[in-house]
Amino acid sequence: SAMGCKNCCSICLQCLFGYETNVMLVINNKGVGALFRLIQFMIIAYVAVYVCWIQRAYQDTDSVISSVSTKVKGNILTNTSIEGVHVWDVPEYVIPPQGEKSFFVLTNVIPTPGQTQSKCPECESDSDCIEGHTEVHGNGVQTGHCVQYSDTIKTCEVHAWCPLENDTIIPKPALLGAAEHFTVLIKNNIQYPKFNFRKRNLLHHINSTYLKNCTFDRKTDPHCPIFRLGHMVTEAGEDFSVMALKGGIIGILIDWNCDLEFPERFCIPKYSFSRLDNKNPENNVAPGYNFRFAKYYKNNKSIETRTLIKAFGIRFDVIVFGMVTAICDWVMLTCMKDRDQYAKRKFIHLNQNGDSVLLLPVLVW
Repeated sequence: SAMGCKNCCSICLQCLFGYETNVMLVINNKGVGALFRLIQFMIIAYVAVYVCWIQRAYQDTDSVISSVSTKVKGNILTNTSIEGVHVWDVPEYVIPPQGEKSFFVLTNVIPTPGQTQSKCPECESDSDCIEGHTEVHGNGVQTGHCVQYSDTIKTCEVHAWCPLENDTIIPKPALLGAAEHFTVLIKNNIQYPKFNFRKRNLLHHINSTYLKNCTFDRKTDPHCPIFRLGHMVTEAGEDFSVMALKGGIIGILIDWNCDLEFPERFCIPKYSFSRLDNKNPENNVAPGYNFRFAKYYKNNKSIETRTLIKAFGIRFDVIVFGMVTAICDWVMLTCMKDRDQYAKRKFIHLNQNGDSVLLLPVLVW
């Protein structure tokens, strides 16, 4: 009917142009009110204590990028029956001269001087001699001849650098045990790209005069970047004189965990030391750290000659780690007094013509 159509149109117009608003009903009940406030308090406490304080959810993080350089100083005088009086300086006992994040310091040696390319009895093998055969743990290539090694022992003859090395007896005490008094300068540069933050372990108060006189001490000089080798080994829980016999590996740990909410001067490195190689007495196979190298020269007959050195020593590995935290963008965009200027540089929008336009976003509290 016409009346029904009119009523229907009227209802539709009311729905289309009507405006709705929320109506709050206030109940004056102490129990309900107390429960409501308790729930509000728990939510606020959760956000403030757990999310913000414990979890630091308002912070952003970045991992460290690092570079390291080292410089060792010290000299040792030795006097042995094989080499006589010998002064060991940095180019001899630091191998290689320029390590990226590690350096090796020689502490004990077994030298075999005067080796030449010739034939000699292989002292480690008594198997049948086969011409051209090479023992994996031998010292050369067999000639096929069985020759007299001693009055009672015959063994295979080999093409090798002769005389062969005898490393069964390790010098004790270590020949270069005084290396514990050597020092090393460690220069470490770090950066956190996300926050454009850079720093080095030579802090602002460190000058050339200070460097000439300081040595790292956890109590008196905790920021000095010059470390005594013996002190680092001791802090790692080891005895330098014992470790120097067969060598080992020490980790120099530099911790750069910083919080950029605080001034930059509070971001300082923390040093610690730890032994990294295995010294388990129940599984002490191939202990320590050693390798071989040779020094070549011509003798008075112009024959190529070498001195073979089995080197024992301590390798120091510099391990840099850390993470920086800073106030994240949400806080910068909502709570900082310069948030408008920060937002203008934070958000870049493209218009329809493809041009970049700096726009101020809507900040929601």
